[in-house]
Amino acid sequence: MPEVIAVVAFLEASVRLGIPLALAAMGETITERSGVINIGLEGSLIAGALGGALGALTIGSAGGGILVGALGGALVAIIFAGFVVGLGTDQIITGTAVTLGGLGFTGAIYQARFGTTGTALTLPTLPSVPIPLLSDIPIIGSALFDQAPTTYFAYVLAPVLWYFVYHTEWGLELRAVGEEPDAAAAAGVRVKQTRFWATVFGGTLAGIAGAHLALAHAGTFTENMSAGRGFIAIAVVVLGRWNPLLVLLAALFFGAASALQFQAQTLGLAIPYQLFLAFPYLLTLLALAGWVGKSRAPASLALPWRKDS
Repeated sequence: MPEVIAVVAFLEASVRLGIPLALAAMGETITERSGVINIGLEGSLIAGALGGALGALTIGSAGGGILVGALGGALVAIIFAGFVVGLGTDQIITGTAVTLGGLGFTGAIYQARFGTTGTALTLPTLPSVPIPLLSDIPIIGSALFDQAPTTYFAYVLAPVLWYFVYHTEWGLELRAVGEEPDAAAAAGVRVKQTRFWATVFGGTLAGIAGAHLALAHAGTFTENMSAGRGFIAIAVVVLGRWNPLLVLLAALFFGAASALQFQAQTLGLAIPYQLFLAFPYLLTLLALAGWVGKSRAPASLALPWRKDS
C-alpha cells in the first residue's frame, strides 16, 4: 500500500537523519554536565567527517574510517578544551573560533588532497546490518533495526550514559563539577581534569557522528557537509533536558523534522519544500530560547573556573 510505504520511508529517513545528531548530542550532554558548552562541536563534526573519509580511503574500510573520524573530532575538542579549561577563555567566543577554524581547515585539506575544485568521492560505506526478527517487525522494523552499526552504537550508548550520569560515583562528580565546581573541588574532585576529559569525550562522539555522516549516510565527503548539525545537536541537548535517554529521543524527533521535506515532496503537497527545510532550524531556535522542553541547565554552564586551581 502506498501509505504504508510512505510511512516506512519517512521513519527510515528520520532515523538516518537523527543518528548523527544523537551521537553528537549525547557527547555534548556529558560535556555540558561538566559546565562546558562546546560551541565548537561543529568543528569536531566536520573534522570527523573528513577524517572518516580519508581514513576509509587510506585503510580501505569504513570501520577504520570511523576510528580516524573519532580521532579527528577528539583533536579539535582538545584544542577547544586547552583554551577554555586550561586558559579560562570565553567558551562562546572560543567555540565560534574553533568552528570557523574547523570548517576552513577541513576545506583546505580537502582541496589540497583532491584539487581546488574538489572531486566526487566514492567511499567504503558502513553496510546496514539487519537484526534478526526485530528488523521484520511491520513498519518500524526496517527503520530501527536494519541500520548501520553506528546506529546500534547510539541505541546502546544512551542507556549506558544515563546510568553513568545518574548512578555512578564518576557521574556524581561530573554533575557536581557542572553545578558547584568550588564545592566539588573542596570535596577532592579535580575540576579542570573532569571538564577537560568530558569535553574530549564529547568531541570524540561528534567525530564519530561526522564519520557516520560521511560513511553511513552520504557515502561521500563534501566541504561544509556538517551543515550546522553541531549547533542543532546543542539544541537537542536542551530539548532532551541533559538526559542521555531523552536526548536520543529528541535527536530522532529532529531527524523526523528534517525528513518532512522529503515526505512533502513524495506526497506532492502544494507547500514549498524550503519551509520544511527550515523547520529543524526553527525547532533549534525554539529549543535554545527555552520555549520547548523547559528545564534548568547545569548551574555553572559556560562559566570559567578560577585559573589558579
